[in-house]
Amino acid sequence: MLNIAQKIAEQLAVNQKQVQAAIQLLDEGSTVPFIARYRKEVTGGLDDTQLRTLEERLTYLRELEDRRAVILKSIDDQEKLTPELKQSIVSAETKTELEDLYLPYKPKRRTKAQIAREAGLEPLALSLLENPDLTPETEAEKYFNDEHKISDSKAALDGARQILMEMFAEDASLLGKLRDYLWDNGYLKSTLVEGKAEEGRKFSDYFDYSEAINKIPSHRALAVLRGRNEGVLSLQLVPNKDLLDDESASNPCQQMIADQFNINNQKRAADTWLQTVVMWTWRIKLHMHFETELIGRVRESSETAAINVFANNLRDLLMAAPAGSKVTMGLDPGLRTGVKVVVVDDTGKLLTHTTIFPHAPQNQWDQSIRKLATLCEMHKVNLISIGNGTASRETDKLVTELQKKHSELTFDRIMVSEAGASVYSASELAALEFPDLDVSFRGAVSIARRLQDPLAELVKIEPKSIGVGQYQHDVSQSQLSRTLGTVVEDCVNAVGVDLNTASAPLLSRVSGLNKTLAGNIVQFRESNGRFSNRKELKKVERLGPKAFEQAAGFLRITDGDNPLDASTVHPEAYTLVENILKSLEKPIKQVMGKADVIRKLMPEKFVTEQFGVPTITDILKELEKPGRDPRGDFKMAKYKEGVEQLKDLKSGMELEGTVTNVTDFGAFVDVGVHQDGLVHISMMSDKFISNPREVVKAGDIVRVHVIDVDLKRRRVGLSMVGPNPENATQSMAKEKAHKPRNKPNKQRSNAPAGALGMALADALKKGK
Repeated sequence: MLNIAQKIAEQLAVNQKQVQAAIQLLDEGSTVPFIARYRKEVTGGLDDTQLRTLEERLTYLRELEDRRAVILKSIDDQEKLTPELKQSIVSAETKTELEDLYLPYKPKRRTKAQIAREAGLEPLALSLLENPDLTPETEAEKYFNDEHKISDSKAALDGARQILMEMFAEDASLLGKLRDYLWDNGYLKSTLVEGKAEEGRKFSDYFDYSEAINKIPSHRALAVLRGRNEGVLSLQLVPNKDLLDDESASNPCQQMIADQFNINNQKRAADTWLQTVVMWTWRIKLHMHFETELIGRVRESSETAAINVFANNLRDLLMAAPAGSKVTMGLDPGLRTGVKVVVVDDTGKLLTHTTIFPHAPQNQWDQSIRKLATLCEMHKVNLISIGNGTASRETDKLVTELQKKHSELTFDRIMVSEAGASVYSASELAALEFPDLDVSFRGAVSIARRLQDPLAELVKIEPKSIGVGQYQHDVSQSQLSRTLGTVVEDCVNAVGVDLNTASAPLLSRVSGLNKTLAGNIVQFRESNGRFSNRKELKKVERLGPKAFEQAAGFLRITDGDNPLDASTVHPEAYTLVENILKSLEKPIKQVMGKADVIRKLMPEKFVTEQFGVPTITDILKELEKPGRDPRGDFKMAKYKEGVEQLKDLKSGMELEGTVTNVTDFGAFVDVGVHQDGLVHISMMSDKFISNPREVVKAGDIVRVHVIDVDLKRRRVGLSMVGPNPENATQSMAKEKAHKPRNKPNKQRSNAPAGALGMALADALKKGK
């Protein structure tokens, strides 16, 4: 049997030594970001994606080995561990296979089969199985037993049937065959629960629906599972297409059970009885077992896919280009309660706050413009960040008029997502940061800061509250939190953190740090002033050598004692840089940022026992562009004048918008009407695409055309291939080829038709 490192190496298609080195580093407490960036020589250049997969598989395989040991001990303690069984258990590759082998030996409650064995009926069961020529009723008479209340043939045969049913249902080889067959051929069928049509109208596309269980997309799977959880839909696993179309067709699973135990109807005395045992084994023992297991498998894979969608969107959002260190006004729009206004300086520090009432019922339009103009002039505002919630377009119109009336003011206005701002404003963190500030103003501060630096601000919010997911409330919350946590960690460390300005939440996401150490760093900074160099980190309470090693390279100090402290170069490599500088006979300030000087250097010349070509190459790149930000250039969408509400949208209209969410079935785009429109995957390209992320990502600015508006249900259909949906015919043809089976149903007569209709129906279910 392959060891864990060998198995992972095969799965990653890398050398076993690379995996062993990575496992050792992880076990020693190194983080994935640290290993990926600063231990390339040790792991042979495994990247962060490979390392995350390695870490996940390592956990699974170690759990598998622990479970294997428990099972072996349990069966051995029962004195039932044969050499053949031991070999099967040792060779098992998955937890499912392991549990199948353990099933007959697993301690369980007293079953009907056990009661029948205690009554001495096992010989009857085995004799009828081995010799179908025996007459069941006659043979059963030999096993009457007053003590166990076996007084007639029926009671004896019932007990024998229970013994065979349990034996059949616990045969590991049979279970494996049935599982594979059902996964390859089975269909998931959903039907409407009687009397739930009106209550469950949002699930109307699934009132009479079926699809191959191994092909159902995650969003449809999660939709029918939600429908079941809400009592609207009933789900069933159908073994194959023939039984889906005709319930009276022969059942291949029953035939597989019969074949496994050489049961066939040759008109012998016990053949009919044995066929009945097979039928009941399937119906009572195995059908429900596999239905639960395989629907669970679909749920798990669908949850994983949904979590990956959320993770990808979150990564794109966190890695969105920052507007930069500029004085910013944040506006949290509102109608009756007014627009909350804050101004923060170029470091995000709150300068002032107030409320204006430009909209109904107060309608203080002109007074509001004057107040905003005064604040902009007083604080030299460079940016105005407007939350995209209620009254956002009306507030955007107010700021547009401010620009027209006061051309001397030089600021840009940008609409930003306010998702999660309310969560932050009511959080303990916000209360600590602004103890005397009203909750509503804290949200406006978040809206301003997330424009300056989305990453630094969004890390203060629980990731799943940011709202860029697909069915995020239906998935495993622990797995979701764990996955999103790794995304935040990777993003923070990819960008790096300014040690002298970063908040505790941002610092806590740095490799090697935690909430306690982050708080200690902030406290040290407040007590002792700015950090002048990275070495001073060692003076922070409880920040030991290991934490320093893991964190130092990701922490930046601008205008410090050593220019390298502002770069990604790790302190452990400073001596290497000194050797490079000696070879150039130039001080560091004459080298950093000088591409013409750096590009002449050969990494091979500076290789040491500790540092190889990969690390030296990274260092030279960093010296060429010190402190470079991996995030792109800042861009903003321009919403169409006069298009502020759903009713302003017209079919064929061309608009610019921002991608807010990318799902398996398409992308949602904010075009400035308080309701994101859906670009279905079939409307994203004139070529077939299997994943919307091939075309867009969250935060992208895109041009779209309106193709459908449903005011009643607040749905907007958009296209990226032009105003004519026929432009997407190639993609549509592929989409239809994969469309699920959905029988006509009069209760679905109001459901939208076609690929767009299905997408809009899916969109309605999103996040509800």
